[in-house]
This record gives sequence, C-alpha cells and structure tokens, in this order.
Amino acid sequence: MENQNFLGKNQKPTKQRVVCCIGDIHGYITKLQNLWSNLETRIDPSDFETALIIFLGDYCDRGPKTRDVIDFLINLPSKYPKQSHVFLSGNHDLAFAAFVGVLPAPADGSEFSETWKEYEASEEREGWYKGDGFENMHLQGRRWAGSITVKFNAVKGTEYKGSIYDAGSTFASYGVPHGSAGIVVADLINAVPDEHKKFLAELVWVHEEDNVCIETEEGIKHCKLIAVHAGLEKGKGVEEQMKFLKERDTRVPKVESLSGRKNVWDIPKELTEYPTIVVSGHHGKLHIEGLRLIIDEGGGFENNPVAAIVLPSRKIVRDTDVLPK
Repeated sequence: MENQNFLGKNQKPTKQRVVCCIGDIHGYITKLQNLWSNLETRIDPSDFETALIIFLGDYCDRGPKTRDVIDFLINLPSKYPKQSHVFLSGNHDLAFAAFVGVLPAPADGSEFSETWKEYEASEEREGWYKGDGFENMHLQGRRWAGSITVKFNAVKGTEYKGSIYDAGSTFASYGVPHGSAGIVVADLINAVPDEHKKFLAELVWVHEEDNVCIETEEGIKHCKLIAVHAGLEKGKGVEEQMKFLKERDTRVPKVESLSGRKNVWDIPKELTEYPTIVVSGHHGKLHIEGLRLIIDEGGGFENNPVAAIVLPSRKIVRDTDVLPK
C-alpha cells in the first residue's frame, strides 16, 4: 500500500500562502499607495494575487487624507477579488466609529454614558465633546472629537491636531471644521459616506488564522496567527480576551488590546506552548522578536515610513523603498 505521506510523481508540495500585515496608515494616502505598489513589485504576482492582507488598524487621524485612505481600502476587494482582506480596528478607528454612531451597542443594554465614569477627572483637560448628541456617546467618541486644552504632546514632541486623538485632520478630510463653536455630531455624520460608516462599523477587533508559515532560524514554522491592533494583555486568560474581542464588547471605556502599551507588548505565556505569531501595529515602532511582530514604523508621523511585513519570508517592505522598475 502506498504511503500517503509521500507525494506522487505529478504532485507538487502545497505552496505556502503569502500573508502581508500592514501597519498604521493614519490618513497618509500617498504612503499607502506607494507601499501597495512596492508590495506588488516585491511579491511574486501569483502569490500577491491570492495573498491574505491584514491591515493592523488606525486608518484615520494625524495625516491629511483619511477619507481617501478609507476609499482605497473599501475598493480593494473588488480590485483584487482573489485576495483575502482583514481590516482590524485600531483605537483611533474605534473612537471615530463611536463619534459617528456606528459602534455596536453594549450587549447588556447599558448606556454608553456609563463608560465616562472611570475617566471623568480627565474631562476638562482633554476637552471632551459636549455638543449635540454627546449624551449617550461612548467615552472614546467624546475624547476623539473634543478640543484638548493642552496644545503640545510632550510624549510625541508634536502639536495636537484638535483633540487628544489628533482628529482635526480627519474632520478636515471630510470638509468639516473641527473645534468650532457650532459643530455638532450631525455635521460629520452627514459628511461621512454611508460606505465609510459601514466600513467603520464592520472593523474587527481581533483576527485568528491557522497554519501561517514563518521563516525562523530553525527553518519554516507552521503557526497560529493572532492579529490585534495593540496586543494581548498579560495577566489575563487568552481565551477570555479572545471572546471579549470577538464580541466587540463596548461596555468598557478603554479596550486595552487596542490601546494598551507595556501591558500588551509581549506574547502571553500560555501562547508559547503552541507556536503562535502575535502581530500588531499601534506602538510607533518596528519590533520583531521571535513570533512577536510589531509593525508600526510610521506612528502617524509625517516623515516616517509606513511598513508591512510579508510572511513567510519576514521581509519588511516600506512605502519609501526605491525598487527597480
């Protein structure tokens, strides 16, 4: 009897699927276009045609062209029908969705205003939105559209663009002034196209993929992949976190897996028992350590590149790469 583990004469080994994970874009349409072009150039055409493309979140704010970025992303499935596309929510995207009213309502029937309480001490300094429609708005929507009283971000060394989220540039991309006395939530709701609201409403908080290949010093590893904007929290069970993220539980004021820092930097210990890639953006760094991949070289800064990692090769591709024609 023929051993089923051996390939027949005319059989070819299964080709490893290409996976591209693209870091935070933050409203920089030209960077996104250039990065996409470079990915098309660097990756074999047949591999690119069927690749899994995972966008790691934060499409809006800081850069000047959020509207154009979302248009580009919405059109990808029709332009590249054989690819698979995953659009993660970043903390900025969640806040944008909250302000325009497309965040899922809390499953327990509680009001979004319940999310304010833990952080009320910051309301005055952060200048939370108080205009029409704020009464039952998620905390992050109020912070996103607010007018921060401190104008200089000492951590980043930059001026705030309107709010603590730098949302002024997103307002401007839709032709709506930010921070004027007469602004109300309806102004932006009316300016944002329905297909953009649908895009924001459908963003996932986490994505799992089985049998993703990655090159390591020991050779090719077949891994599970978890993509989440900031990371998974240490000290909390992974199963519990995954359930929360898949359900997009909006009862909480702050989603740590989308906005945390040090507490979501490492791979949780329980995931080290089975090889698991955890890929994120968010952190304003390019950091590759074992199976922990943090792909956010841009950080929303004008002069920094937007980067992607290509698996299994672990090649880094940037919008600034100058490639032969």
